[in-house]
Amino acid sequence: MGFEIIGTGHYVPGKPIKNDDLARVMDTSDEWIAKRSGIRQRHFCPEGQGASDLGTEAAKKAIEAAGIDKSEIDYVVLCTMTPDYIFPGSAALVAGNLGLDKVPALDIRQQCAAMLFGFQIMDGLIASGAAKTILFVGAEAHAGFMPWMDWDVLEGKSDRQVTPEAREKANRHRALAILFGDGAGAMIVRKTDRDAGLRGVKLFTDGDAAKLLYVPGGGFRTRPYWKESYFDEEMYIPRMDGAELFRFAVTKLPKTARELLAEKELKVADIDWFLAHQANQRINEFIRDKLGVPEEKMPMNIDRFGNTSAATLPILIDELTRAGKLKKGELNMLLALGAGIHWGCALVRW
Repeated sequence: MGFEIIGTGHYVPGKPIKNDDLARVMDTSDEWIAKRSGIRQRHFCPEGQGASDLGTEAAKKAIEAAGIDKSEIDYVVLCTMTPDYIFPGSAALVAGNLGLDKVPALDIRQQCAAMLFGFQIMDGLIASGAAKTILFVGAEAHAGFMPWMDWDVLEGKSDRQVTPEAREKANRHRALAILFGDGAGAMIVRKTDRDAGLRGVKLFTDGDAAKLLYVPGGGFRTRPYWKESYFDEEMYIPRMDGAELFRFAVTKLPKTARELLAEKELKVADIDWFLAHQANQRINEFIRDKLGVPEEKMPMNIDRFGNTSAATLPILIDELTRAGKLKKGELNMLLALGAGIHWGCALVRW
């Protein structure tokens, strides 16, 4: 007994924002961004659109692809680090948008690594009999922490020049701002009697490294949880130690992958696809080279979407599924690392 993915979908908002568009509000270029990250474009939510809206659209596509009625869904698992509200979580909002009355809706917060934790959770729900058909969603609306206010200039709706002060503010957070984009991916996971589902997983969390990537403002360590000064202090913008995160990823993920393969008495050649979180093209190239994975076995789409955090793996899986590349019976490895720091690898029989 296990689970199989019977339908996938993804959704991204608006038109692509290209690297040259970012140069309208900060000092950067297509060459500079592409060389350091592999990213050429990304999408951003317009004002008033949030993670639950993106997740709802992706979920509709997954339900359609699965060929099921939404009434068959008996559990929702959603991951986002950019929820619509402090509370309630966005899982309930997606369930409500879809009309899934009284269906349990669970939020998980493992950021970019959330899908791996989500697979383990869904495996447990199905094995315990708590669920048979699960809607899984990864959705992110990063636009809200971008370090500029001149969206009309960024989107080409105005040709005015941004102020030197606004440009300097964006420049201070340039290393972070170039990486992230908005989007959602979804899948329908169903109980099955065939040989499919989670076949091995190794997950880790190092809370001592939590401040390598975190948002300093808006938490309940302060009274009130949001202070009037936080905007001027740029406390809504994440703080990121990019160099240390890079080192963490290229060290921990290959090690974890090798350990999981050894535990299952497998070799790299036994794995059909290595599906990695899309944080940075250079990170994935380092991991690929360290493991000795052929280039064609580790597909990437970061050039078109940027880092959509919890949505990257679901979006990648949907694209590969719709292209006919992921096939039943394959044994695939998923790899991811996210703020927390959470990381790990999972072996999934498709």
